[in-house]
Amino acid sequence: MKTPDTPANEKERLKDLRSLNVLDTTPEERFDRLTRMAKRVFGVDIALVSLVDENRQWFKSKVGLDACETGRDISFCGHAILGNEIFLIEDTLNDERFHDNPLVTGPPNIRFYAGAPLRYMNGNKLGTLCLIDRKPRTLDAEDMDMLRDLAEMAEGELNAIQLATIDDLTKISNRRGFVALAQNSLNLCVRQNAPASLVFLDLDKFKPINDNYGHAEGDRVLVAFAGLMRKTFRDSDVFARIGGDEFVVLLTNTEKQHASEIVERFRGLLEIFNAQMDRGYDIAFSDGIVSVKPDNDCTIDDLLREADVLMYEKKLDQMPRMELIKEA
Repeated sequence: MKTPDTPANEKERLKDLRSLNVLDTTPEERFDRLTRMAKRVFGVDIALVSLVDENRQWFKSKVGLDACETGRDISFCGHAILGNEIFLIEDTLNDERFHDNPLVTGPPNIRFYAGAPLRYMNGNKLGTLCLIDRKPRTLDAEDMDMLRDLAEMAEGELNAIQLATIDDLTKISNRRGFVALAQNSLNLCVRQNAPASLVFLDLDKFKPINDNYGHAEGDRVLVAFAGLMRKTFRDSDVFARIGGDEFVVLLTNTEKQHASEIVERFRGLLEIFNAQMDRGYDIAFSDGIVSVKPDNDCTIDDLLREADVLMYEKKLDQMPRMELIKEA
């Protein structure tokens, strides 16, 4: 048996997969409809929408199979995501990579497999729409086209999940996406008895930039700010644009003092960026930081409200009243 190789872009691929917040969710008709169709059209025993996680393949939709997941090390889909085309095994017993695979020698007794990779919007492969049968089979050119068509429909459904949680302009999470991802991260911190900090960031003097330089320039500011966030914060942190000029970050396993130091380091990088760009204005922000203890019984929405209040109080202290009124 051959264990699937790991894609060169595995870190980014897993990040994209988990950004969908779809793993271990309940069945959905929009995916189940596709697997039912695939099973019926091809007359196979099993059809799956399989997502390849770090150590497992998990089935978002399954028909003809009771299992919800299997190990990635014995998965066929782990092989399928390594290429761009349909991964086809007409008879597993005649393939040295799979003839002694536990999924072949035991339930579900796979003899035939065809998996079409499911791509994220940037091309990273997240899993497959796959066909499985307990007897050898083949697919002709028309069959292959049909499987690709069904896979594209599954891709569309997966990407629709992402589009609903991504800010169109900056391409980082929007409020909806942040709340879902951050709540999961917060729950993990609670289970691990680890601290966390939520940082609310509000751009200063953003309205004058729009008024004096135009809204297109204002959009460039937002994109630049989000890009610097993406470069600065860790992969384990969750950050988003949650409003017009409002951004937020959940720093996991981070006490408030450390979070404050990280924010100041980010501010320093922003100052360097301003000096390099020399656009006639500076991008600046006010912040509010809330510490989250593992035993806190609070939601992400509660933390956002608290951090927003702290941010605004700091902005009031730092900005003359008339200037604040003009910005508002």
